[in-house]
This record gives sequence, structure tokens and C-alpha cells, in this order.
Amino acid sequence: MILVIGSVTVGENSRAEALRHSQAHVGRSRLEPGCLSHEVTIDAENPNRLLFVERWNTMEDLERHFQVSGSSEFVAAMALLATVGPDMQLYESEEIKRH
Repeated sequence: MILVIGSVTVGENSRAEALRHSQAHVGRSRLEPGCLSHEVTIDAENPNRLLFVERWNTMEDLERHFQVSGSSEFVAAMALLATVGPDMQLYESEEIKRH
């Protein structure tokens, strides 16, 4: 499984627009093949910072996601609104089952 953790900080006046873009992107992404989960949340310590957590079945699925026009449009929109970031880390991971 591929884990993606990202964030972007936007201006206070841009927060609502950034959330609209983010929620639309999350909704589209969840429908893509190989997407196990995709979320956006607001940082409890900084309400202008959006946090993204994504889980993808394979790196190939994630690479296809990056090629979707909606993904590049989302990145471009967020870059215009960002005051810090965007920032993204990718991890190869496997779930640890507990009792």
C-alpha cells in the first residue's frame, strides 16, 4: 500500500475556496481505481492548514492519479492559494493487524 501525507497552508481569506477545491478533489479521487481512501482535514492548531491523507493500492495507481487532469488542476489551484507548501510525502506501507 502507498500512503500519501500532504499539507498546504492558505490565507485566511482563501480557506473556503481551498476547502471547496480540496473536497471536490477528494471526491473525484475516491472514485479512481486503486484508491483505498482519500481525506482532507483542517489542522486543529492552524485552521488555515489543510492536511491530506491518501491510501493507494499500488504506486502505479497513484501515478495514474497524478496523470488525471483533475489532479493537475487541483495542484495548480492550490499553488495559487498557498502561503506555505504544498508539501507531500509518499510511503510504502503495510497494515499491522492487532487482535
